Amino acid sequence: METTEKRQRGRPRAFHGPSDAASVQSLDRALRILAIVADGSGLSLSEIAAQSGLPASTAYRMLTTLENHGMVEFDGTDQLWSIGVETYRMGAAFLRRRKLIDRARTVMQELMEKTGETANLGVAEDDCVVFVSQVETHQAIRAFFRPGTRSSFHASGIGKAVLAHLEPERVGAILRRAGLERFTEKTLSDISALARDLLTIKLRGWSVDDEERHPGMRCVAAAIFNEFGEPIGGVSVSGPTVRVTPERLAEIGPLVHDAAAAVTKMIGGRTPQGLTP
Repeated sequence: METTEKRQRGRPRAFHGPSDAASVQSLDRALRILAIVADGSGLSLSEIAAQSGLPASTAYRMLTTLENHGMVEFDGTDQLWSIGVETYRMGAAFLRRRKLIDRARTVMQELMEKTGETANLGVAEDDCVVFVSQVETHQAIRAFFRPGTRSSFHASGIGKAVLAHLEPERVGAILRRAGLERFTEKTLSDISALARDLLTIKLRGWSVDDEERHPGMRCVAAAIFNEFGEPIGGVSVSGPTVRVTPERLAEIGPLVHDAAAAVTKMIGGRTPQGLTP
């Protein structure tokens, strides 16, 4: 074990240069080191190595990799490692999502009561929509999406509501990356048909997933926007086609739009001008 007098050292004696720094290490070990640094208020290499149970050279390679990604920072004067600014950005992203879920809950409850159908909350990721919260209807037959369920942009109400408010170039990039898988006979797997639907959604203010992902199920959705007027997710109502009939869409659509607008306002977002139900 290294002595106390070596506390100021930030690099191991055995470290020889860039080739060592480029070594690929176990993610589990890197996360362990990140947690150790996060719990400290500036730690030397020897302290981190001792707490992690790793050789100093291994711990250093982990630290430099994390440093390259902004996850930790090294103070050359004090020779101490601290948590990096990138972890703040990731934590802030988590808090935004948490705030979104918490604040949307009341709105979703009201939406479920007004429509009699299950209300959903989803957020947009790079290539899909992730459902993060749901308020189920009391009906015996109802839609159910477990939190964490992922759905393709082109085959979900929330996904299409998000795409409708993105620039065409970005929509094209997303669809090229994610593809246009055909899930049912009604899936819009043709780019031209999808583009026409997205234009309608943008003008109308809400989208319809008409059995495009699950046969016998319809979904009505509207986008939620951040402070820059960018779509970050959406609110939807989903239920069996025998209850969510084409005749009810004109009733449900504006309710979903208003719910999404309320959530947008709650999180400090901004609905683009001209977007009306």
